[in-house]
Amino acid sequence: MEESILILDFGSQYTQLIARKIRELNGYCEIVPFNRVKTPGPGVKGVILSGSPYSVRDAQAPVPNLSAIKGNFPLLGICYGAQFLAQAFGGEVLPSKHREYGRSNLTFIDHEDPLFHGLSINTQVWMSHGDTISKVPDSYRITASTPDVAIGGFRIAGEPTYGIQFHPEVYHTFEGKDLLRNFVVDICGCSQNWTPDSFIESSVNHLRDIIGNDQVVLGLSGGVDSTVAGILLHRAIGDQLTALFIDNGLLRKNEFENVLESYKHLGLNVIGVRAGDQFLQGLAGLTDPEQKRKAIGRIFIDVFNQEAEKLTDIRWLAQGTIYPDVIESVSVNGPSATIKSHHNVGGLPEKMHLKIVEPLKLLFKDEVRRVGEALHIPDRILKRHPFPGPGLGIRILGEVDAERVRLLQEVDDIFINALIEKGLYDLVWQAAAILLPIQAVGVMGDERTYENVVALRA
Repeated sequence: MEESILILDFGSQYTQLIARKIRELNGYCEIVPFNRVKTPGPGVKGVILSGSPYSVRDAQAPVPNLSAIKGNFPLLGICYGAQFLAQAFGGEVLPSKHREYGRSNLTFIDHEDPLFHGLSINTQVWMSHGDTISKVPDSYRITASTPDVAIGGFRIAGEPTYGIQFHPEVYHTFEGKDLLRNFVVDICGCSQNWTPDSFIESSVNHLRDIIGNDQVVLGLSGGVDSTVAGILLHRAIGDQLTALFIDNGLLRKNEFENVLESYKHLGLNVIGVRAGDQFLQGLAGLTDPEQKRKAIGRIFIDVFNQEAEKLTDIRWLAQGTIYPDVIESVSVNGPSATIKSHHNVGGLPEKMHLKIVEPLKLLFKDEVRRVGEALHIPDRILKRHPFPGPGLGIRILGEVDAERVRLLQEVDDIFINALIEKGLYDLVWQAAAILLPIQAVGVMGDERTYENVVALRA
């Protein structure tokens, strides 16, 4: 049974950072909404209570049921989690005189407490709270303080329950990772065996068990997630996997040919599908970005479905879903407001009556890349900048047509190659050329021009 740390989410913007720090320690952890867990499952070594945008004094504040957790598992409350542990068991939490948001220093540390073992006096920590624990129950021992917060940390006598009012998971807490290591490794006893190689081994065995001799279809995009998912599946089931790479006519210059060639060298069975005309026809007359996204997604589903139906005995649809997608779908606050619609193949399973397999659904983006490295996927794929599924269709503001796509492909190619030549490509997370729906006066060959305008972002 995989040992793990359970993180109960109260809606903090930092919750995923807690998980990522634990994963960096080669410890496995999962994030679940606070109201979804009553009794931790087998393999759970400890529990963390996250921060929250709520105050423990709010009527709608999250109230977890800790009856099966507190005293039975090592427990660490962070910010709101600590304040809940204080107030719920007889302490007092009051509004801060001044909202604490920023850097502070631990001027007192109980070095005999295992949570703070090895941390430095005056080490910098990051505060982000509007309330302060003003009083703790008699059985609580204060383990850390800052100049403005007398109860910066505590432990309950006789049980491995801890609370801290600062955020160890953020960059500005200099020794936060050391504190989390103390909790995860020393207090919870995790063995730090969550590595890319161990993930690959367990995933390959799991995929073989659930898929058996069935056939699987995967939609490839040329990006990191779908490529790593494809190689992992191929290692598990070999030629039972067929991948479809659809050219929507909105890819970067020469991308269709280059990506297909890359996949051939990786040993994948890939079918390339040229469907640019269908996408451009479906985009005719559309200018609203959200309408364009939906049109591209709808056409993609139709094309993918048509091509998949040509394959024999397909039983599974593989997707490159990663852990942040899973967390969002079960968020304590529910799915967030639509900023932009997702362009994945969400409509396919209902149409095709396929079972879903998501080999990467437990991984963060950086972990996907680490697994890709362990699978010996070339850097030219792993280090590619993110590229939206709708492609240049949403980097062209206004209506999309073949000429505007061709123009932006040329601009994008010049821009990206310039970054590569100057050694800047790997230093930026993303770079994009955007074709604006305006024209402007310029000079070319000593003559006046009136041409299209592009924006370059990096």
